[in-house]
Amino acid sequence: MGESRSVVENRSVAARVLIVDDHESFRSSARLLLEAEGYEVVGEAATGVSGLRAAADLEPDVVLLDVHLPDVDGFDVAARLATGPGAPRVVITSSRDASDFGTLIQRSGARGFVAKNELSGEALAALLD
Repeated sequence: MGESRSVVENRSVAARVLIVDDHESFRSSARLLLEAEGYEVVGEAATGVSGLRAAADLEPDVVLLDVHLPDVDGFDVAARLATGPGAPRVVITSSRDASDFGTLIQRSGARGFVAKNELSGEALAALLD
């Protein structure tokens, strides 16, 4: 924990995170992992629409965003979130590999991609530099 926390602090990474994923078990485990590594998880959302609302209300610095949501495609949500002044930094996540999405990640305006099974504070910090 100490080493990952120092990674977050040393890189001056904004620590306020919103997790948008339709699987409650992933949101819960991601919250525990990120909070243990020095991030402040300010909210969770299970759909794209609720994620957009939560981002507007909570003004997170980072949105950890699943690709597959029940209502709106995660790439569309990312594109909406990534525009405008004070926009949060968006990191796409999925249980699939980044190569499965081609150029969609970059075109969405997201800062990058981290596979769900590789999520860590350090992996997140590397994308936010």
